Amino acid sequence: MNFRDLNKILVIKLRQLGDVLLTVPVFRALREHFPHAHIAALVNSGTEGMLAGNPLLDEIIVLNRKNRGVGKLQKWRNELTFLRDIRRSRFDLTVDLSSGDRAAIMSFLSGARYRIGTDLCRVGFWGKPHLYTHLATNDGSRHIVLQNLNVVGQFSITTDNARVDFFIPPAALGFVNDLFCQRCFRDSDIIIHVHPTSAWLFKCWRDEAMAELIHWLLDQGIKVILTSAPNVKELSKAKAIVSAIPSSAALDANLINLCGQTDVDQLAAISGAARLFFGVDSMPMHLAAAVGTPVLALFGPSILHRWAPWSEAMLQITSDSDYQRVYRNGAYHLGIHTVIQRDWECVPCRRDGCDGSKRSRCLEDITVEEVKKMILKTIPS
Repeated sequence: MNFRDLNKILVIKLRQLGDVLLTVPVFRALREHFPHAHIAALVNSGTEGMLAGNPLLDEIIVLNRKNRGVGKLQKWRNELTFLRDIRRSRFDLTVDLSSGDRAAIMSFLSGARYRIGTDLCRVGFWGKPHLYTHLATNDGSRHIVLQNLNVVGQFSITTDNARVDFFIPPAALGFVNDLFCQRCFRDSDIIIHVHPTSAWLFKCWRDEAMAELIHWLLDQGIKVILTSAPNVKELSKAKAIVSAIPSSAALDANLINLCGQTDVDQLAAISGAARLFFGVDSMPMHLAAAVGTPVLALFGPSILHRWAPWSEAMLQITSDSDYQRVYRNGAYHLGIHTVIQRDWECVPCRRDGCDGSKRSRCLEDITVEEVKKMILKTIPS
């Protein structure tokens, strides 16, 4: 497919933090094919940090969907003003990686000559597919990074570099450096970044198991930096884990508890300074992978082939037999990353815990001992 005279390109991803981060290779494909074009991203407010500082983009447009205290009339005015500004930007091509109704309408009203979407857009209001000029078929059997690349790849916009990058700003690097200096950490210290929480509780391991594992790490002389999101649900879970860790002067010296105290940039800097990231299926897991830190993740009902920590080793995994090939001793070995997930008939179920309980038996079945063994195998020496 030959897209001619493309001066301005808009990529739309109105999803969550991790979803936005995993679009990076699409921007690389566009930049390689249209090196002189102005390339912009349209994302939800609060997710723009995933792309900040990335030289593949020229502009990040932020949609503010938080309208608390704003009347319906003013809300519509704000929406119309935003759409008018998008149209005035005169984009030649839009690439909708969201597949939602709002993104489809924005793509159409942008006035772009070429509008790429996926056949996932058939879910939604009647006639929605007709808002696009080009529809890509979706391959849900592959990783979300490859699904994103496939949207533009079907129209000959490809790249040989599927790396997901995150650019850590100097201020965040300075934050971590100061932190390590204050705690007298040495270059020879083994540091593990542990992020035990997720916004979805059914993705989390047992509190007592996480506490036991952290206690073991500290007892081994390993430095642990513990983080969580600042929202009430995750912070409450993190506090329950910390309260279950036995305390002593020696152990406390090895633990830095930053739960609820870090922003995205600082999370990335912490992961970048660590030998290993340990956690569950969450945005910080994807962030750690993006800064090149080996990941050990626990998966429950999540679909591994879509949401595993990204490694270009995933390019070679195209079938169920490929996944079985990399499954050894209860874990999937994906390049520098490792995912422990039960090989049960019901996994992955994508459910909100077993029987709606918010607790996943496939996660709770994972033992502390098997995680210990995997950590000892995966920590780079």
